[in-house]
Amino acid sequence: MFTGIIEAVGTIAALVPRGGDVRVHVETGKLDLGDVKLGDSIAVNGVCLTAVELPGNGFWADVSRETLARSAFVDLRSGSRVNLEKALTPTTRLGGHLVSGHVDGVGEVVSREDNARAVQFVIRAPRELARYIALKGSITVDGTSLTVNAVDGAEFSLTIVPHTLAETVMAEYRPGRRVNLEVDLLARYIERLLLGDKAAESGTQGISEAFLAEHGYLKH
Repeated sequence: MFTGIIEAVGTIAALVPRGGDVRVHVETGKLDLGDVKLGDSIAVNGVCLTAVELPGNGFWADVSRETLARSAFVDLRSGSRVNLEKALTPTTRLGGHLVSGHVDGVGEVVSREDNARAVQFVIRAPRELARYIALKGSITVDGTSLTVNAVDGAEFSLTIVPHTLAETVMAEYRPGRRVNLEVDLLARYIERLLLGDKAAESGTQGISEAFLAEHGYLKH
């Protein structure tokens, strides 16, 4: 688990194909690896990876086909800058929100505008994730815990303060950039709980408008 508070910006040093998936070398910059052991988890742009080698200036990790298919990791190249966060401990200050490091989908930066000293981004989420994104709720973008300032369909707005721009890769965002999204864990669990006994039925994907009407959550 993670908090979504980025600890350092690292650099992709190498991407090595390995039998259909990829092994990646991440140079970790100012991230303190003194307490990191083989097998520990580190989030890279919001993707939870396991350290399999620790050469001193960073770590190597394996990236599965599933991760390559469900995230924007395929867009990374040698030299790409990435957000880094070590897994939280029982004594970690939870400054963001609980983040699993399991990417739900890939969004796209729609627009970028200056807003005083901050920058306002509009990001379009995949249609199937829109129901989990709420006004003033939490969302993780490339591993960064952020507050949703506005929602319009599958698009949502973020206002990013100078500190976050300086300490993450968000300063590099331009329209068209693909970003990793992880929705709030609580939203997913609430949806599952509302399904009740139907959650055990094969083929049940989630809550639909028909489901809400059938169970009295919508009034006609």
